[in-house]
Amino acid sequence: MTAITLRPMRWWDIEPVMDLELRLFPEDAWSRGMYWSELAEAHPGGTRHYTVAAAPDGTVVGYAGLMTVGVEGDVQTIAVDDRIQGRGLGAALLTDLVEESAARGCTELLLEVRVDNLRAQRLYERFGFRPVGVRRGYYQPANVDALVMRLDHPRTMRRTRRMADEPLVLGIETSCDETGVGIVHGTTLLADAVASSVNDHARYGGVVPEIASRAHLEAMVPTIRRALDTAGVKASDLDGIAVTAGPGLAGALLVGVSAAKAYAWALDKPLYGVNHLASHICVDQLEHGRLPEPTMALLVSGGHSSLLMSTDITSDVRPLGATIDDAAGEAFDKVARVLGLGFPGGPVVDRMARDGDGRAIAFPRGLSTASDPAYDFSFSGLKTAVARWVEARRRAGEEVPVADVAASFQEAVTDVLTRKAVRACKDNGVDHLMIGGGVAANSRLREMAQQRCDKAGIVLRVPRPGLCTDNGAMVAALGSEMVRRGRTPSAFDLSADSSLPVTETHVPHTDLHAAAHESLR
Repeated sequence: MTAITLRPMRWWDIEPVMDLELRLFPEDAWSRGMYWSELAEAHPGGTRHYTVAAAPDGTVVGYAGLMTVGVEGDVQTIAVDDRIQGRGLGAALLTDLVEESAARGCTELLLEVRVDNLRAQRLYERFGFRPVGVRRGYYQPANVDALVMRLDHPRTMRRTRRMADEPLVLGIETSCDETGVGIVHGTTLLADAVASSVNDHARYGGVVPEIASRAHLEAMVPTIRRALDTAGVKASDLDGIAVTAGPGLAGALLVGVSAAKAYAWALDKPLYGVNHLASHICVDQLEHGRLPEPTMALLVSGGHSSLLMSTDITSDVRPLGATIDDAAGEAFDKVARVLGLGFPGGPVVDRMARDGDGRAIAFPRGLSTASDPAYDFSFSGLKTAVARWVEARRRAGEEVPVADVAASFQEAVTDVLTRKAVRACKDNGVDHLMIGGGVAANSRLREMAQQRCDKAGIVLRVPRPGLCTDNGAMVAALGSEMVRRGRTPSAFDLSADSSLPVTETHVPHTDLHAAAHESLR
């Protein structure tokens, strides 16, 4: 990816672009004449802007186009060679269009995406695009609907909101396989750049720590640069640098912590080593405004299933319950593997479950009897029950109803999660429930949580899916809150802690740290 360059599209690029166009979009490919027409308006001062991505040998491996009319921009096309998808090129091309629209004075940027193209939708959500409508039958001849998404331009937002006395903080997240860099101004998200190595782990059926660490090393500097460019700020504008200090994979965390210390030292900015779980709670402020105190949080991901109560997101997060074996996201991955659905399992199980019956198979609900711990979770038994049920059908030579299995498994997980979360709210007199973590993107979990919260008179807060997975925005959000509330920064001898307890929302600057910090100076 680092050897690929972006440059303006020229007429001699039309043929290689058409080769990609016909391969990627065989049903509704543009014609050569359309590209000739578009490039005619791509001159300086024109209404079009087209970019190609070229490999070192000159091969065109991607392209993107923008149309601007007044203060409105429209993404005309964006495409990446299917042989190198998932390596960040799509994000680089989109960044180019976002920056160009800003340079042309656009205050909003629109695009259309197939409703079934969830991968592209996740990319756009990370840049801050939000759904604003649907165009029925937009993609022909397949008659597929288009989801219309809009981005209120971050540079324009920054100009109007920087007048408020709110901290501008960059956050770095490297606890697992996502290199996330976010920039937040108060509770306003300016940039959320992510480089994922998930495709590198897919062949192994799970995250390989060494691969994740190396991917973070390669992606760190380009991702930080992309975030700064998208936000339209200089590194010197920042009021602080925040980074996930734990919990997470030790090697992956060290990459992020080392980078944050280097940037904070070079820029002479305060450094905040923050807790990954507390960051997942705080990210909701970017979606729904500042958190009420207290707030109950249900965090569900590949590594965590936790019930937490926060009376102060910067200093007081109390664990009420946690998983005693497999986390919910881990169970999704393992069940997906049993069903042959691939990795990661959460999104594909969710999609399959939409065509199934959640009542078809009575899978067990772990730790659900009166004698069990009130707020702890267990999904290992459920995972095993699914595997045995599927194995029995296969031994009998019967077809496995994958959609029904997915739906019934998902129903069991979401039933336990939401039931215990609502109970925790009632027992502790808390009337706000926040759900975060990667599994919070699950459609059935959101639906069931809303139904049960409405019935119990509890206000439900769930960030959009792009903010639920690991990202730098959540770290920046918590860092911004640390700065706003005057919390003590971390020292420059900050280290990663793979088992950092959630009660330590950040690693403060102790007297011992202070002495080390002064000696470094």
